[in-house]
Amino acid sequence: MSVLLQISPPSRSQAGYRGLPVLALGFRPFYLLAAAFGALAVVAWVAMYLGWWTPASQPWAGTMVWHAHEMVFGFSAAVVVGFLFTAGKNWTGLQTPQGAWLGALVGVWLLARVLMWSGPAWAAITVDVLFLPLCSLSFYRILRRAKSQRNYGLAIALGVMGAFNIGFHAAVLSGRIDWALHASEAAIGLVAIFVTVIGGRVIPMFTANAIPGIRIRRWAWVERCVIPLTLLAALASAVLAPAIILAPLALAAAIAQGVRLAGWDSLRTVRKPIVSILHAAYAFLPIGFLLIAAASLGWVDRSTALHALTVGVIGGAIIAMVTRTALGHSGRRLETGRMEHLAYLCMALAAIARVAGPIALPALKPEAIAASGVLWALSLVLYLVKYTPYLTRARIDGKEG
Repeated sequence: MSVLLQISPPSRSQAGYRGLPVLALGFRPFYLLAAAFGALAVVAWVAMYLGWWTPASQPWAGTMVWHAHEMVFGFSAAVVVGFLFTAGKNWTGLQTPQGAWLGALVGVWLLARVLMWSGPAWAAITVDVLFLPLCSLSFYRILRRAKSQRNYGLAIALGVMGAFNIGFHAAVLSGRIDWALHASEAAIGLVAIFVTVIGGRVIPMFTANAIPGIRIRRWAWVERCVIPLTLLAALASAVLAPAIILAPLALAAAIAQGVRLAGWDSLRTVRKPIVSILHAAYAFLPIGFLLIAAASLGWVDRSTALHALTVGVIGGAIIAMVTRTALGHSGRRLETGRMEHLAYLCMALAAIARVAGPIALPALKPEAIAASGVLWALSLVLYLVKYTPYLTRARIDGKEG
C-alpha cells in the first residue's frame, strides 16, 4: 500500500506531547477554526450580497474581493494545511508542527482573517502572505528529513498557492480586480488538482474497505491523462483562454474525470454516507469542468461554473475529510451518525442549490444563493456541534495526536 494512503493513526503509542490537546496535531486547530470561519464568512457574504446587511465597517478591499479571497486563501487553505500536517506525520513517521509552533501558525492565520476584514491594508497583506510560505517550509522540512521525495510536490503546491495569494494582493493594490480574481481562480484549480490526486488514491481504497465485494475499475489511459487534462483546463480557465482553447480542454477534463468516477461504482456507496459524500464531492469535478466549457461558450454564467468546484468539490471534500480524519486521529472508529449524515446532506444540497438553481431558474438566482449559503453554514455548524469536543480534548485511546 502506498505511504500516501496511510492517513490513519500510527499503531504505536506516543506520549511525548504534554501541551494543550488542541495543539497536538494540525487537524485540531485548523479544522475547528476553518469550520467556524467558513460558516460565519458565507453567512456574512450572502447577507451583504443580497443587501440584507450593511455593516458599519466593511472589508477594506470590498465585499466581493474579500469573499473571493477568504474562501480560497483563508478557509480552504486552512483545511488543506491541517490535513497535510496530520497526514504528513503518518507518511514520514516524524512529528509535524505542534505546540507553540503550530499555535504560532494558527495565530498568523487568525490574525490575517481579522485584518482582511478590518485592515489596515498593509498589515493585512503582510500577515496574510506569510501564512502559506511558512506552512510550506515547515511541511517541506519534515518531508526532507524523512527523504519522502514522492510527497515534495504537496509542499511545493502549498508554496504555489502562496504565490497565487501574493499575486492576488499585488493585483488588488494595482487596481486590477480582474487579475486578482484570476489568481483566486488559479488557486481554486490548484485545490481541484489536489482533490484529483489525493481523491484518486484514497476514494477507491476507502470504498473497497467499506463495501466488501465492490469492483473498482481503473483504465490506464484515464489515469495517465486525468491529471494533465485537469491541470491544463484549470489553467486555461484561470487565464480566461479563448473558447476555442478552453472549451475542448474543459470538456476533455470533464470526460476523463467522469470516466474515472464511473469505475468506482458510486451507486453502491449510498448506504455508507462517510464514503458516498466523497463520491458526491468528486462528481462535481466532471460537472464543474463541463460547466466551465459551457460558460466559455456563453451557455451558462461563469460564476455558476466556478461554484460547482468551490461548493461542490471543495466544500464536499472538506466536510468529508474533516469528519473522517478527526474520527481516526482522535482515536475513534470510522463510524458516522445522524449529525454527520445531516452535515453531508446539507453540503450536497448547498452545491445543488448554488449550481442547479441559477441554471434552472435564473430569475431566482439570489434566492438560490441564499439557500446555498444557509445550507453551507448549517453543514459546518453541525460539524462544530459534534466535533468541537473531539478536536479540543485528548485522544480517547491515550495516544498522542
